[in-house]
Amino acid sequence: MKINVGSTDRIIRIVVGVAILGAGFFFKTWWSLIGLVPIVTGIIRFCPAYLPFGLSTCATPELKPEEKK
Repeated sequence: MKINVGSTDRIIRIVVGVAILGAGFFFKTWWSLIGLVPIVTGIIRFCPAYLPFGLSTCATPELKPEEKK
């Protein structure tokens, strides 16, 4: 399992997941469990929905001039 969720994406996922959980508990609905999806994907830094599209929000390391050969 290759990491494909970057730092900013990770923070946004966790914050949104907590907000969804909070709203679900406030309104007393089972829909709050959907908030677990972004929280888990943010924690493990892997999003299976990115795989079919080949997406990754991780920063790619820049190669030094001598490594570009």
